[in-house]
Amino acid sequence: MINSVRNTVFSVLNKNNYGYISPQDFNLFAKQAQLEIFENYFDDYNDSVNKENVRISGTEYANATKSIEESIDLFSSIRNFDQKNYNKYFTPSPSTTGDDYYLLNKVIAYTTFRTSGTSTAPIQANVLVDSGATFTSTVVAGDIVVNIQDLRKAEVLNVISDTELALDEDLFMLVGDDYSIFQDDSYEAEKVSNSKITMLSNSSLTAPTSIFPAYSLNNDSITVLPKTVNNPGQIYGQYIRYPRDPKWTYSTLSGGQPVFDQSQPDYQDFELAIEEEVNLVIKILQYSGVQIREAEVVQFANIEEQKANQK
Repeated sequence: MINSVRNTVFSVLNKNNYGYISPQDFNLFAKQAQLEIFENYFDDYNDSVNKENVRISGTEYANATKSIEESIDLFSSIRNFDQKNYNKYFTPSPSTTGDDYYLLNKVIAYTTFRTSGTSTAPIQANVLVDSGATFTSTVVAGDIVVNIQDLRKAEVLNVISDTELALDEDLFMLVGDDYSIFQDDSYEAEKVSNSKITMLSNSSLTAPTSIFPAYSLNNDSITVLPKTVNNPGQIYGQYIRYPRDPKWTYSTLSGGQPVFDQSQPDYQDFELAIEEEVNLVIKILQYSGVQIREAEVVQFANIEEQKANQK
């Protein structure tokens, strides 16, 4: 979609010789346009829910709330959280889960720890081998195995022997990967503000338990209670991530102009749904008009945006 958007933007700009936008500038404008549309989803969702509450929204194909939910769900991710230390776990970030988060929706804890260890045998597809393990007495089918190196997880299909487990996913590609195994009895943790978490934990009536865990959000991590939740791979969450920065890439020049090449390693298309192409064009034109100081471009884009909002 990114090449189609760029071609449309350049077609509008070139129609009246307004000016040229470099690939670098286009990518900056594309990033801002995508981010603006993405963040508007949440305001639009709130407005749509309010309309539902006063019964002035549509149903079936006119159900705007459902449409916005689907747009937001494109950015939903479920990942295990990397352990910071003891009962603290890093929140999603490019260095831990590979992407930043916009909204941390759910934090879930595996509350029953089974065992942990290190894979010791050469690669075997969908099999965990640990020569020092005693799986027959500690693990049962249905338990969850987490590879601590990359935080991927799989379900135990069968306990083959004391030292081998059959998994439903191929997690262990290298010898020496650490793992944790938990019973599949996860519970959602309640978010508690930092000002109340101490009071909550000190009360015998409200103290978090393995069945009713709680967490507080800090700068780059969460603190989970009870403190028995302190094993690598024991926490996972569902969050809404930011869209990845779009990048229009090229490798050669033709007639002095860059030629689109999506085979470049840093190529990244827009992550928005295809129906947002018009909105992306409009918003990029707005940024482009400001950059080349052409008021007519901005005015044109603003008019088109008003038309789109009236539909």
